[in-house]
Amino acid sequence: MDGALHGPPGLQEPLLVRRGAVVAVSGGVDSAVCAALAVRAVGAERVFCLMMPERDSSPASLTRARQLAGALGVSFAVKDITPTLEAIGAYEERDAAVRSVFRDYTREWKWKIAIGGGLDGRYNSFDLIAVRPGSSTPERRRLDGDAFFRIVAATNYKQRVRKAIEYFHADRLHYAVIGTPNRLEYDQGFFVKLGDGAADIKPIAHLYKSQVFALGHYLNVPSVILDASPTTDTYSLPQGQDEFYFALPYEEMDRALWARNHGVSASELAQELGISVERAERIYADIEAKRRATRYLHLPPILARTVRELHTSGGDE
Repeated sequence: MDGALHGPPGLQEPLLVRRGAVVAVSGGVDSAVCAALAVRAVGAERVFCLMMPERDSSPASLTRARQLAGALGVSFAVKDITPTLEAIGAYEERDAAVRSVFRDYTREWKWKIAIGGGLDGRYNSFDLIAVRPGSSTPERRRLDGDAFFRIVAATNYKQRVRKAIEYFHADRLHYAVIGTPNRLEYDQGFFVKLGDGAADIKPIAHLYKSQVFALGHYLNVPSVILDASPTTDTYSLPQGQDEFYFALPYEEMDRALWARNHGVSASELAQELGISVERAERIYADIEAKRRATRYLHLPPILARTVRELHTSGGDE
């Protein structure tokens, strides 16, 4: 093994030749498995991990990421991106949107966004859940479209800043950037265009979340990571991916997506999940709706005219 990362066999020339891999590790199972696979592919000495917390990140996430790096024997760096986000106004823009819902909001509050509607027969909507300082009682209010999109746009700064740092180190080391979305995220568009959606290699985009966990066990990923509940680690209140984006917890969402991809009827899915046929039909409808809404995330830039001399394979960034 020469330590280089090459494209798939069958191409007339290598698609990608780099000396090693850069992996941003979050303390979650997806990035942990990607890092472990990179070590298997090119050796620990050719894998560089990045940990990029910010103001809202859970300290436990950084602790788990450090444990992973130690277990894999890879070099790593910790870069707090809070000052960068402050400088470009990410927190300021986000806080202004939150304040449009809770007029007396201050940065001492804890909050998150949660999805509503959808599978209950209504259109998807989004609520802001906030806890005031000194209180343990969450308050929930509906977000209008302007506030929601402003919060999401400001939050997406986090993913794009991190990706810029990943590519700095990839350029510095002549390494490839490893993307970490699993099949649920890749299929349903749960990633940021030119943020965590940008990568040179996406080794687990074909794997359901349950398969990623199984692979993590096989690769001896630290148990502290495998036992942790999946979270977005994006807002100051803890938040699961199903609470913000997916229709179901990942175990059930895996089965629903697999069923949809293999032509399983809604009635069969209903029996498998122990739900009504009507609800199973709404789950399928939600899967297709997300595919339509996020299709552009997978598309390359639109050209006014094809540049015939260059081969373009399409696909997301």
